[in-house]
Amino acid sequence: MLAYLIQRVVHGAIVILFISIGTFAILQFAPGDPVTVMVGRARVTQEQIDEIERKWGFDRPWYEQYVTWMSNMARGDFGKSVVRTSVPVRQMVWEATGVTVRLNALSFVVSALIAVPLGILAATRRNSLFDYAATLFTSLGVALPSFWISLMLIILFSQTFSWLPPTGTASWKNYIMPVAVLATHETALLARITRGATLEVLRQDFVTTARSKGLAERVVMMQHVVRNALLPVTTVLGLRLAFLLSGTVVVETIFAMPGLGRLFFDSVNRLDYQVVQAFVLLSGIVVVVANILTDLVYAYVDPRIRIR
Repeated sequence: MLAYLIQRVVHGAIVILFISIGTFAILQFAPGDPVTVMVGRARVTQEQIDEIERKWGFDRPWYEQYVTWMSNMARGDFGKSVVRTSVPVRQMVWEATGVTVRLNALSFVVSALIAVPLGILAATRRNSLFDYAATLFTSLGVALPSFWISLMLIILFSQTFSWLPPTGTASWKNYIMPVAVLATHETALLARITRGATLEVLRQDFVTTARSKGLAERVVMMQHVVRNALLPVTTVLGLRLAFLLSGTVVVETIFAMPGLGRLFFDSVNRLDYQVVQAFVLLSGIVVVVANILTDLVYAYVDPRIRIR
């Protein structure tokens, strides 16, 4: 297990390295100039522009800028914002992290609590009215885009009935609609996977053997079917937890929530390269770490993995 963990960590480090190189290269060729953003409409001379480039290191070759940026990132220094002059990027990220973590944690818990029982019940009642209704819900949940669901919820619950606030994070009510949007897609996806995994386990010989021994259906389901059906679901849960962050970009922007997604969207529009680079690299690290933890959990749950 230790050798496997070391191997996964090394592979993860290589992936993060390529992510950092790709992110830095894309922003180097992206349209726009951060110096122009900092200067704005002010009248400056070429000498002043050269001084700004020297101060921020933009006059150096790209590989020197990359090495400097990565060495600073390794020390926890994410640089300073180009738009919010001299404000550390780490401070901006930290201020926005709380909103995103709460939003993702709530949506993840809600989707897991609904999707797993829904998928299991749909599989045990295959071809029933409940199964058809669950299939319809999961199909719509996967197909409908997050921005459309967000706008429909705002029109219905904010403008029509005035039950929920459309934007901000002033109270717990502000989180209801964003969590519902994120949880809808995740619930649909996890329910479909849970249903498929449960149907696959129900066809196995050990389930037939357990039933032939006279075990109660509840015991067969809990000790044999559900336990084995949750193995692939565990992997998907870990992976989806990592990729929930990408969904918050749309949701936080529509609901005007000051989280990491909104920060990333605004930073891209304003050409705040330091923030964009830090966000993409940190997101990549989160995905890599989540993948490693998911593999370890899967190995812990499934003894066959540990034996190999």
